Amino acid sequence: MSAPARKPSRRPPVTTATTVKLPADTKARLTAAAEAAGKTTHAFMVEAIESATDRAELRRSFIAEALAAEEEFDRTGEYYPAEELHAFLEQRAAGKNPPRPKPLKWRR
Repeated sequence: MSAPARKPSRRPPVTTATTVKLPADTKARLTAAAEAAGKTTHAFMVEAIESATDRAELRRSFIAEALAAEEEFDRTGEYYPAEELHAFLEQRAAGKNPPRPKPLKWRR
């Protein structure tokens, strides 16, 4: 028998305080940008930090996928001609069910 499902917590997430020392001109720009966005400077900074963190994580993931693809190519030597792949994707986007392109072997 499985454990009963837990109800979501109504408590706010645990947070920690961090001090950020900003140059006066950056603080002024921050205040103006936050006001223009209808947010507090705190909310604006939290959103900006979350956004920068998301981008950094996505970039790290993108690079890891690219390195894995390069490693697979080095191992197999298989590739798909760009023109065939583009045509395949265009047909799929148009709702068609074209045959998959055949991989070719890279000559070494």
